[in-house]
Amino acid sequence: MATPDELQPGERGRILEVSGEDAITVRLMEMGLTDGEEIELIGRAPLGDPLEFAVRGYRLSLRSEEARRISIERL
Repeated sequence: MATPDELQPGERGRILEVSGEDAITVRLMEMGLTDGEEIELIGRAPLGDPLEFAVRGYRLSLRSEEARRISIERL
């Protein structure tokens, strides 16, 4: 298993799980980061944080700390 912050730009993965039981986890799932969805790393900010992802046809920026809560399998 990997996390989205380990992807390189252009690489994709399938979400396996969003871990945690707090408000941030709930918010990530509300933004469409649910089991089975594909996620692709579009790019990183110049200092490495935040990260920009494509998921469900839109772009989403997440901090590395938030991205580490998501377990993926690389595609």
